[in-house]
Amino acid sequence: MLRRIRRRHLLILFGGLLVLVAASLTAWAAVAGPVTVLRILRYGDSNIDDFSHYPGRTLQASDEPSEFEMTIGGLNMEPGTLAAFGSNGDLSALLEANDSIAFLVVRDGAILYEQYFQGHRETSLSQLFSVSKSFTSALIGMAIEDGYMEGVEQPVTDLIPELLDRGFGVVTLHHLLTMMSGSSYHENDTPFGEHVILNYTPNLELEILQFTMEREPGELYRYKSGDNALLSLALARALDDEALTAYAQRRLWTPLGMQDQGVWSTDREVDGLERSWCCLATTARDIAKFGALYLNNGLWRGEQLLSADWVEQSTGQSQVPGDLWPGEYQEVGWRGYGYQWWLASEQTGDFFAFGKDGQFVYVNPSEQVVIVRLGRSAGDLRGSQWVRLFQTLARQTGR
Repeated sequence: MLRRIRRRHLLILFGGLLVLVAASLTAWAAVAGPVTVLRILRYGDSNIDDFSHYPGRTLQASDEPSEFEMTIGGLNMEPGTLAAFGSNGDLSALLEANDSIAFLVVRDGAILYEQYFQGHRETSLSQLFSVSKSFTSALIGMAIEDGYMEGVEQPVTDLIPELLDRGFGVVTLHHLLTMMSGSSYHENDTPFGEHVILNYTPNLELEILQFTMEREPGELYRYKSGDNALLSLALARALDDEALTAYAQRRLWTPLGMQDQGVWSTDREVDGLERSWCCLATTARDIAKFGALYLNNGLWRGEQLLSADWVEQSTGQSQVPGDLWPGEYQEVGWRGYGYQWWLASEQTGDFFAFGKDGQFVYVNPSEQVVIVRLGRSAGDLRGSQWVRLFQTLARQTGR
């Protein structure tokens, strides 16, 4: 008798839990959309292999690839160089212990150090996460130069008039490039939140057109992928019939002589929009060329692919006023934010693109160095520690 009662209670409890789960999934699907929820449940947290199972557009390798010279073994470090990072001097061991998959050091157009881990190779693609934002920024600069956009002070509603009724009338491309739009977008992993929905939705334009404002533009710096998504929709509208990936192929990928294919993930197969803030996938060598383009003030193999003025505006002095620059970044020595690039030391003028799980393109003009680090996670090193490691290695290249 007692067993039957207990069994009945368990069945009631189990049934109640099923009803609760079903109600939660229904509510979630109502907010995020059923396809979005299915993608989250199927694929889980985003990772560097996302490009392989989401829709995307391919960037074709150049018919005339550019290759770095090879000076492997040219990175000669003084004893004790890596002690501050918990290593006895073995850079390879330090990188492997911190979940790296690729590490590349280039100086004056020559590869000084190149190492791959966890089965990753020089031709392996990896999603770059927020490093993609810096690539989008370059395309905005090129679109302005090509006359598709008027300039950084152009209101975004010139290109996306649907946002006028949502308070974006005085938001400019400059506000979006510098993460000072004033939008209510928050970068967090709440399943019902707009950031998670943006990462998984099959209808980016619909989600972007629902963004709202919470303050006047220019009053606050807050890192927001939503600002980059707004930039990409504005660019897509400006380009009209040419997809963002096709424009990138024509203006950057082919002229830079990329050796391998790349993939830019989209929200859906047909007429999709590029997930510009997160989801460009490429190889370590090819993304190093992008860093070298900025190192050389937009000049590549004698051709000015990107204006020197745009590079300076993007990576020179901070576009975010000092009183708006968060103290946490000041404490680690980062001097500000440009046009989708982080700015590091004032002394060397170094700057970097930084993506989830420790994806980096680091550029040091004073040492003429580009460093690429890709990983499945950042390992035990914080972002600021990775940057200090890059700064340390850049100084060693001149020895």
